[in-house]
Formats: sequence, structure tokens, C-alpha cells
Amino acid sequence: MIIKPFEMERWQSQWEHKVDYNLSESGVHPFTLEEMMDFDDMKDLLNTTLGYIQTDGTPELKSLITKNYSDIDEDNVLVTTGSSEANLLSLWSLVDPGMETVFMLPNFMQIHGLMDSFGAQMKTFYLKEELNWQPELKELKKSVTKQTGIISITNPNNPTGSQLDETSRKTILDLAQWSGAWLICDEVYQGAELNGKLTPTFWGEYDKTIISCGLSKSYGLSGLRVGWVIAPKTTIENLWKYKDYTTISISALSDRLARIALEPKNRKKIFQRTQNIIRKNYDVFRWWINDLDGIFECVAPKAGAICFPGYHLDISASQLAKKALKEKSVLLQPGDQMKVDRHIRIGLGEKSAKFKKALALLREMISELS
Repeated sequence: MIIKPFEMERWQSQWEHKVDYNLSESGVHPFTLEEMMDFDDMKDLLNTTLGYIQTDGTPELKSLITKNYSDIDEDNVLVTTGSSEANLLSLWSLVDPGMETVFMLPNFMQIHGLMDSFGAQMKTFYLKEELNWQPELKELKKSVTKQTGIISITNPNNPTGSQLDETSRKTILDLAQWSGAWLICDEVYQGAELNGKLTPTFWGEYDKTIISCGLSKSYGLSGLRVGWVIAPKTTIENLWKYKDYTTISISALSDRLARIALEPKNRKKIFQRTQNIIRKNYDVFRWWINDLDGIFECVAPKAGAICFPGYHLDISASQLAKKALKEKSVLLQPGDQMKVDRHIRIGLGEKSAKFKKALALLREMISELS
């Protein structure tokens, strides 16, 4: 098996710690350990034994995760090293060479690369900008057949910040039921809604559903590397076998800090922080777009610390991102890495002062181009 290069991840990881301003980040600026002390006195943290913990997740952490889903117990949960491992384990366990799969675009491209590497026969359907980043239902229905083994979606969506509307949700669920396919839904942006109303999970809507989620995006705790899979109990038992060959377990410190974050009262405060950051920065970004006289346009995001503006310049997204990197030390995520050119993903989670400065530098570069 040949693993395909993960272009968008490599672009970001290669440069994000070398630039002055990072607008490619897809989460909010992270908490410090000192800030986490506002949620807990941390006495227990100092007594944490730095050894292996239960490899599928401690009962205490799994119990807290279950509080966010209905009709579930700890046997429906597998704790993973970030939601990326959750996606890897799911695909690794399900995809056989030649399996027909269906993948939503634009998207975070990890699952796309894994499907390709594992030998899937991949079909795609696009969210349409002119439909406010909803799928065109005829295209969606055409992409799913009786041979489809997996339908993969991200909701709220990365990079557009859209939420599937009720018609799109129902269509996807009906198609999964009709085909008998597994529905894999990445819900890592649940909790980062601009209107504060939590995005409904797909869990409980269909019996062959696998949910991946974690603390990296909406919680501002990417450095903990804590994620999870929610799935039927027999599926979780099977996925645990695959996890035994990867990371074994998350760290004992990450487990302890994750339990603090997932306490219901703390989770609510964390989501409020996230929503305040992205609302404030999106207001700044909207003013910035309006000031550029039609060069950029953007469907307003509904959730996630990201938006996906298009632009009217004679330059590809990757060329624009390389120019911003070289000339202004600003890192952008180019849309052509997500199969949609002439768009860039803008991270809305940076600290306000740095966010405004990065946009000012981009404005200088764009004025020169246009």
C-alpha cells in the first residue's frame, strides 16, 4: 500500500510555526495550562501518575463524552489521539480495495487521502457556493448506489463553515439507509456555532453511523490530542483492535485535562469563548471584504472557526498562498488543495490584534495584485 501525500496538512505543518501570522489554522487560539486552572484547582493534576491509562479511554472520560449523545453508554465510545486517529481507524477497518465510497467536497482532505490510499473507488459530491454551501441534491443522489460502502461527510463543514440543512440531512440519511452504506460523520466543529445553537449530531439517526469528534477545534485544546469515535458497540470493539496497533492510548495528562474540559459547566464556558472569538473576528473579516470593493465574496459561515471566501483575481489559490507566505509572512490555506480553486480558507480563531494585522498585510498584497 502506498500512502498518498496529505498536501494540505503538509503545507500547514511545514509553515505554521515559521510565519509571523497564521490564518490557515482551523481552530481557535488554544488555552494555556494556566487558563485551564480557571476551570479546576488542578490539585489532582499534580498527582497524576505518568503511566499507561486504559487504552480505549478511562471510564471517567468516556462517561463525560456520553453525556453529549443520547441512547449511548461507554461501550459506544473509543477515545483516540485526536479526531484524525478516529478517522484513520474507521477507514482502516472498513475500506477494502475496490469498495465504492462517496466523499463530500470541499472538505478536510484526510479521509479523501485515506480512501484513495486504501484502494477505494471514490465518488464525490460538492457543496455549492450558489446554494450557500449546500449539496445539489440531484448530484448527491446520483453519487450513491446500491454498491456504496461508505458515505463520508463533515458537519459543520470544513472549510466553508456551513451546516447541512434539514433537507440535505434527510437526503443523506435516506441514501445511506437505501444503500446500506456506513455513514461517517466528522463533527469536530460542533460547539463553534456563531448563533450559539449546537449543531445536531447524526448519532441516533441511522444504525450504521460512525461519529468522529474531539477537543482540537471548538474546545481550543488541540495540543491535548484527544478525540473519540461514537459507533455501535460491535464496531467500537473492532476499532479497538486497530487502535492496539497505533497509539495504544492518549497520555494520562491529556486524559485528566480532557475530563476538566468536558465537565458540562466547563464545556459550556469553553464553547462560549470559542463563539465569541469567531463572531468578533468574522465581523472584522466582513468589514475587510466590503472594503475591497468586490474582489472577495464570502457566504457567511454558520459554524466552525473558518470561512471560505472566493476571489476575483487572475491567480490560483496555491499561487496566492505562496505569495502571501513569501511577501507578507502570512499563511493561508489554499482552496485548490480542497478541490475548489480561487478560494482560500481563512481561520477566524486567531487573537484579535494578530488577526487584524494579518488582514492588513493581505490587503497590501491584494492591492498590488489588482
